[in-house]
Amino acid sequence: MKEGPDIARIGTLIGDPARANMLTALMGGQALTATELAQAAGVTLQTASSHLSKLEDGGLIAQRKQGRHRYFTLADAAAGALLESLMGFAASRGHLRHQPGPKDPALRKARVCYDHLAGDYGVRMLDSFVKRGAIATDGENLAMTEEGRTELGRIGIDVGTLSSSRRPICKSCLDWSERRSHLAGTLGKALLSHFLEKGWARRSGESRAVLFTPEGERKFLALFPAD
Repeated sequence: MKEGPDIARIGTLIGDPARANMLTALMGGQALTATELAQAAGVTLQTASSHLSKLEDGGLIAQRKQGRHRYFTLADAAAGALLESLMGFAASRGHLRHQPGPKDPALRKARVCYDHLAGDYGVRMLDSFVKRGAIATDGENLAMTEEGRTELGRIGIDVGTLSSSRRPICKSCLDWSERRSHLAGTLGKALLSHFLEKGWARRSGESRAVLFTPEGERKFLALFPAD
């Protein structure tokens, strides 16, 4: 028997179409019931329960209980990053279920990737931070600069709170529709929460899309200008 990480097991778990659809549904960062995930996968509730048990045993999802109800989420940010990376790899090799990318233009523009902003606006945000020196980059490695800490303070983001987490503040995540990196990590999460709390944008009730208001879009584009 070969030694080392068992990537075959993870590949088998993700490779089943029904389980892949469940995991994709959980990429929105919301806790979903087994019934909702069964609908997303197109299987019966009994079959969905079996799939969910396997995904939980494999460390890809976690279960939360609230009263008599059970909810499921992705296990952590690492699981979300893995799935988004696989989506990007599949898209770059032409393995698409819809040509040439997300069917809904709103998903291509801005969407939730586990707990941070993805799509064109997510990539634009990271590019803008790097261009003005708020984030330093060395390949895929990102680091917040002193200029960035000062700038985030003006925006209203407490960098000290972000530093208290075991997760990195800045992390690149391959965007599957843009084929470039967007901003993840505790900063990516904090910024998405900031946009939603300020009323600049809202979550779509039908998909992972993030919908900006006209005023929110104006403020976002002013804060993160393109080249």
